[in-house]
Amino acid sequence: MSQDIQSAPGGVPGNVDPQSDKLDAAVLKIAGVVVLGAIMSILDITVVTVALPTFQNEFNASYAEVAWTMTAYTLALATVIPLTGWAADRFGTKRLYMIALTLFTLGSVLCSLAGGITELVAFRVIQGLGGGMLMPLGMTIMTRAAGPHRIGRVMAVLGVPMLLGPILGPIIGGWLIESLTWHWIFLINLPIGIAALVYAWRVLPKDSPEPSESFDWTGMLLLSPGLALFLFGVSSIPEEGTIWATKVLVTAAIGAVLIVAFVFHAFRPEHPLVDLRLFKHRNLTVAVITMAAFAVAFFGASILFAAYFLQVRGESTLMAGFLLVPQGVGAMLTMPIGGMLTDKIGPGKIVLTGLALTAAGMAVFTQVAADTSYWILLPGLFVMGLGMGLTMMPTMTAALATLTDHTIARGSTLMNIVQQVAASIGTAVFSVVLTNQLSGGTTLAEATGAPATKETDIPLAGLAIESWDSARILDMVPANLLRQGFAEAADAFGTTFVLATILIALTLIPAAFLPRKRIERDTEEGAAAAPVVMH
Repeated sequence: MSQDIQSAPGGVPGNVDPQSDKLDAAVLKIAGVVVLGAIMSILDITVVTVALPTFQNEFNASYAEVAWTMTAYTLALATVIPLTGWAADRFGTKRLYMIALTLFTLGSVLCSLAGGITELVAFRVIQGLGGGMLMPLGMTIMTRAAGPHRIGRVMAVLGVPMLLGPILGPIIGGWLIESLTWHWIFLINLPIGIAALVYAWRVLPKDSPEPSESFDWTGMLLLSPGLALFLFGVSSIPEEGTIWATKVLVTAAIGAVLIVAFVFHAFRPEHPLVDLRLFKHRNLTVAVITMAAFAVAFFGASILFAAYFLQVRGESTLMAGFLLVPQGVGAMLTMPIGGMLTDKIGPGKIVLTGLALTAAGMAVFTQVAADTSYWILLPGLFVMGLGMGLTMMPTMTAALATLTDHTIARGSTLMNIVQQVAASIGTAVFSVVLTNQLSGGTTLAEATGAPATKETDIPLAGLAIESWDSARILDMVPANLLRQGFAEAADAFGTTFVLATILIALTLIPAAFLPRKRIERDTEEGAAAAPVVMH
């Protein structure tokens, strides 16, 4: 087999200039493989969100049942991510990346053939097992190929699919469902997956696996089920409406106990499943805290933007996707700049600027009403995107820049686990806050003075949202009360965005401890790298 790029020791392509500041053609070829896989994985999450109402009709299922098509994928991701670091060292990144692509593509085809909701949920697990490995593996492949001094630029490249997914997902999903059938939101991955496999086979550098490491079976039995149970409990909060429900409390508590047990265990074996000893690196510790706080606030609130356009403004799914485009445009403008500046001056000042912009953009939505002009909201999304582009990848860079080639896989695994768990927690928290805000408004009985019955003891906000798809509600509720309902629904969204703005502002605290000078790695031939930060 001919390779476009030959591997040098340590997994770095032999024809890459280690001192070059730019990402040369060889690295960009590798980036193409990684970005293609990441786009498939991330797009799939947002595309399926659009299809949930279709699944309800197609399979005659409740929303709680079809929501498991999302939850199952997330749980599979969380379960497999901890294994990725060890497997990358043991079997090689190229081999494992191609296995992940195969699993994801196979799972996609199986999903398109599902005849019932149970089958679809099961096949989504297969998809998630492949998708969960793609992003951490991609980060490892790219950082090894480009070298430590270009990690900022690498993170900027890897950030593209993270931005395109939330933007293009609703647009592509809406178009495929309206123009074809729901099966095509999964079948579309087949040609892309085959192309990515061929591309990876031709371009990725030859593996240099390290078979000497032992596998941490105890760690796997503690952490993977722990993460799955904890996220299952957290993901059940919106459905149950309270954290005190048995389904939420018991499963999350068992998961938390297993995770804590893993923390105590992780310092014993020489090669733990997730290497918590990496926290001795100050930059990584600060970056993990910053990323966790940002992911809870930003990714948790991100689900609300499309919901506002769909539920309060009555936009179609396709139009809601287009309205979110300014956010992605803003991020794509600043992400390459942020990556370049991070390599030159360090991540600290860039992340602080990004967080300030993100909070400013989010603050626009705290004043949202039922008829707020899009000329106000869309610039807010654009500013938020500018901030996100300057926040996420520089934070990732701060975490990985002082790690050796050997520990990059473990570091990227750790960061992906933190981001996945934090985003899941944020999504659950903001879903509950919004639901409580919507249910706490004026009921139809209170507004009309009628006796409280099952039909009239319903908040006007909920009736207004449901009226987009229900002629019965239009006949039952007077127009002036529907307008009041939309106003209260918009207030509920605004209050929830206040919480998001506060949480993003609080993220400035850990971000203030990120290095504000270029991060240097002091390495000796054949020795492990010592983290040296130039202040």
